[in-house]
Amino acid sequence: MSEAKKRLYIQEVATRDGFQNESRFVETDAKIALVNGLSQCGFAKIEVTSFTSPKAIPALRDAEAVMHRITRKPGVIYTVLVPNVRGAERALSSGVDEVNLVMSLSESHNRSNLRMTREQSFAQFTEVISVVAKTDVAINVSLSTAMGCPMEGDVPVEEVLRWIQRFADLNVHGVTLCDTTGMAFPSQVHNLCFQAKRAFSGLDFTLHFHNTRGMALANTLAAIDAGVDRFDSSLGGLGGCPYAPGATGNVCTEELVHMLELDGYDTGVDLAAVLDNAALLPHLIGHDVPSQILKAGRRLDLHPMATDVAGGLPEQRAFV
Repeated sequence: MSEAKKRLYIQEVATRDGFQNESRFVETDAKIALVNGLSQCGFAKIEVTSFTSPKAIPALRDAEAVMHRITRKPGVIYTVLVPNVRGAERALSSGVDEVNLVMSLSESHNRSNLRMTREQSFAQFTEVISVVAKTDVAINVSLSTAMGCPMEGDVPVEEVLRWIQRFADLNVHGVTLCDTTGMAFPSQVHNLCFQAKRAFSGLDFTLHFHNTRGMALANTLAAIDAGVDRFDSSLGGLGGCPYAPGATGNVCTEELVHMLELDGYDTGVDLAAVLDNAALLPHLIGHDVPSQILKAGRRLDLHPMATDVAGGLPEQRAFV
């Protein structure tokens, strides 16, 4: 257990990264109500939506309406994904606090996901950054497949650092290292985070894990050990990468907060309020969610003894 209550910052991404993959359209009023609910949970940042073409992501075609109508809580950063200058202009007109730019560090994944080469993505983002830099809006860059590509395998640490340097040279405020398809493992995460933090002490680093192979929580602890204090997570464990077979959702917010609180970290997040909001998801999206905490409850959510125990059971049973 951590002796000191180290402060960690949890950044909720379900309403963008989660909803964009859902086949059922979540109505605008319901999105707004959920963001408003999440704003009361203690998150450092909420990724609300995406200013991508409605044809590309119809699930988030109401981006302007959502951003204009949410109730913003002081101290919470409201960020959005933008793919190009047009998206950035739409976002800026909606009063966002931050824009998030996403590209892949593997050529194959970038071509599959964004339909362009990495150099084309970088050139496009250079234009976006030049527009946003004239305002007070912060700029974050999310580097996908930073810990492995489902088509190319491992991405060398040197390649990750090279791309971080290119964006650092453009004076971005933060970089998110994304385990897009759940290929990361703890010692790899620790090494990458340690080197990135050492080389770029002026950048805010966020880690974005997926739980595809069940290692998201272990990877989080490895990143913390390397000095990282910001983490993306998704309510209910929603999300996933459509360009990687079997890639399930992001690390589940309530599971992440539950673990960190048990280990003595200060997340600033109200877990009970998070669970109340997570319980709304199955109705909104029309199916169950991966969250184990939502199903089983917190570790010390106790249950009454079975009523038939006092009189003795008809047969002995043993559960291990």
